[in-house]
Amino acid sequence: VMQCSASLDVLFLLDGSYSIGKGSFERSKHFAGKLCDALDIHPDRVRVGMIQFSSTPHLEFPLDSYLTKQEVKERIKRTVFRGGSTETGQALKYILHKGFPGGRNSSVPEVLIIISDGKSQGSTSVPAMLVKERHITVFAVGIKFPRWEELQVLASEPPERHLLFAGDAEDAANGLYSTLSDSVCTATAPGCKVESHPCERRTLEIVKELAGSYVCWKGSKQPNAVQASLCPFTRWKRVLIKHPSRCFRTVCPDPCDSQPCQNGGTCVPEGLDRYHCLCLLGYGGDIHCAAKLSLECGVDLLFLMDSSAGVTLEGFLRFKAFLKRFLQAVVGQDSPVSVGVAQYDDDIKVPIELGQHKDTLGLMKRIDALNFSGGRTLTGRALQYIAQHGFRSSPVFADVQDDLPRVVVLLTDSKSQDSVAEAAKYVKDQNIFLIGLGSSFMRAELTTVTGNPQQTIVYSDPQDLFNRMPELQRKICSVGNPEGCQAQSLDLAFAVDASSGVGLENFLHLRRFVRSSCLHFIINRDVTQIALVTYGSKAHTVFALDTHTSSSAVLQAIDQVPFLGDSASAGSALLHVHSDVMTVQKGARPGVNKVVVLLSNGGGMQGAAAPAQQLRHNGILVFVVVVGDADRDTLLRVAGSPNYLVHISSYEDLQYYQGLIIERICEEARSPVNLCKPNPCMNQGVCILGPGSYRCQCHGWEGPHCESRVLRGDSPRSPALPARSHEQWSPRGLQHLSRALQQSKRQ
Repeated sequence: VMQCSASLDVLFLLDGSYSIGKGSFERSKHFAGKLCDALDIHPDRVRVGMIQFSSTPHLEFPLDSYLTKQEVKERIKRTVFRGGSTETGQALKYILHKGFPGGRNSSVPEVLIIISDGKSQGSTSVPAMLVKERHITVFAVGIKFPRWEELQVLASEPPERHLLFAGDAEDAANGLYSTLSDSVCTATAPGCKVESHPCERRTLEIVKELAGSYVCWKGSKQPNAVQASLCPFTRWKRVLIKHPSRCFRTVCPDPCDSQPCQNGGTCVPEGLDRYHCLCLLGYGGDIHCAAKLSLECGVDLLFLMDSSAGVTLEGFLRFKAFLKRFLQAVVGQDSPVSVGVAQYDDDIKVPIELGQHKDTLGLMKRIDALNFSGGRTLTGRALQYIAQHGFRSSPVFADVQDDLPRVVVLLTDSKSQDSVAEAAKYVKDQNIFLIGLGSSFMRAELTTVTGNPQQTIVYSDPQDLFNRMPELQRKICSVGNPEGCQAQSLDLAFAVDASSGVGLENFLHLRRFVRSSCLHFIINRDVTQIALVTYGSKAHTVFALDTHTSSSAVLQAIDQVPFLGDSASAGSALLHVHSDVMTVQKGARPGVNKVVVLLSNGGGMQGAAAPAQQLRHNGILVFVVVVGDADRDTLLRVAGSPNYLVHISSYEDLQYYQGLIIERICEEARSPVNLCKPNPCMNQGVCILGPGSYRCQCHGWEGPHCESRVLRGDSPRSPALPARSHEQWSPRGLQHLSRALQQSKRQ
């Protein structure tokens, strides 16, 4: 992370002798590359050169050869091992004679980094002393099993600060930086300081040791006699010798030491003084993981938790953890929501009555105190009881009737042992809004309870439960609000796969999905316009954006859409939408957000990424809904982001994702719009953006959108629109203008 940034000439002297060997030479090259990471290499700052020595020194590259760190590291990698005897003294004399090749002639500090095992053939003390007398700073780096005594002779004073070990490249690079930062490098980051710590220098030495004794025969003074005796014998052994020493490194405070991430977020350092927080779901409202979700809507909210044997202790604890995490994220000090918690099995208890705790801390303590009971799963009975007794809270003011919407969130993972249909109907008759949350095998029962798949939330695995928090928050706050995008203007096109790969039966599923989705939008010229495209190998416009101006007309047209068969080409469909649907000529309105929903089985996606990117470039969101098996990487390239990809396992499950898809579409409808994307100007006109407006610059055409050809002579102009090619148009006048264009087109 740290770099020495100064005017500095650094010359590597690499031992390429046979005593090093090819393997250790490769490690020397790797180490030299690591040291380059600690140097700010630039022609005006740190320059780097390299000499390889063995029997004779060889200049690999001078200091002025390469201008960037990447170039230097690449050249070091390409250096070839030469082999020969270890003539370190000769290499030092070469430097004394030639200087630093390509250097700046001692006008900047010079640093020599010798990487060797120290086993030189001749004496190095005199040339090493002369090099240091020229004010060259010498670092000696031990590679393999070095002779530290010889390397110490080579290194500058104090030797412990100029001796490095290539075996620990990261620490050695830090040590180099530490030593240089005291003399030539610019100051380290605030709070960083150089510290020493005990370390070991290791080497392999051959020692003589007593191996034992053996019987030997000695002469005797007596004639014809010998005498037996024990004689010691020794052997040579390679021993790893450790030399205690001190090493130096620059230590900086971790930016995460102050624990800046709140609410269980994980701090990830980025360099010396920056960090980012990985936030738990529901947090991330700022960089420190403040609560992101909030229940700003005023509701009376009661959680009904399954505490029966069917849900198991593990499931009950999971729901408790979810409830705590959710309420911590959404309930603030000034939140208008009143929260209560009930639990049930054979019996129903309301341990936390509605509005009993206004502070989050007290609420968390009470949730912690909830205990698992483990009886039968009587969900129907619990719902009936809650409808009668769960919302008996006194109004905030005695003379003001509390008429907030009432919401029950049922948390269960166990099939009910009594009937839920009648009880659910009774709850809804009391004007209580039901939301069901459970694992995926509970989907059917939860939908029976809520009466609406869009009020049912299912999760696939224990961790996925926590991913449902934003969805639950949206559903709670949608109580009493109309669905769809309300009064937001939107140009929406559905591109439906009608190929043989989908098949007739599944195509009818897709058609029903488009039909039911259209029910959620206010369809007219001023709010939502809808177009429909079907495709096989070619795309066909069933109806354009400006064809139908009412929901009944759109629904009637959808019912008549035929199945095509043929192979699928999603790329052709998206190109068709780009050039033949989302254009001013076909009814697209300038200044209105535009969305394409591609419905497919995943076939024919190979050429779809480029046209999808073209649509996004023109400010049109591409939402990809795929049913069945498909390559996720291909789908992501088309969607551009996981946020705009919905991958569903079966056509029967498509209905359950409708709420999510419509919510995403409506989020896009609320986002800021670029008035020049897609280009509202016809006939190659150039759109020029102004503050809150745009104008079209025309060539050979005239009119606000370059829609009228310039006529020569005295021929009358088109009566549809006056020629005002330089007038500015604001979003307020755009819808009137769109109608005028339609009239012009019909004439």
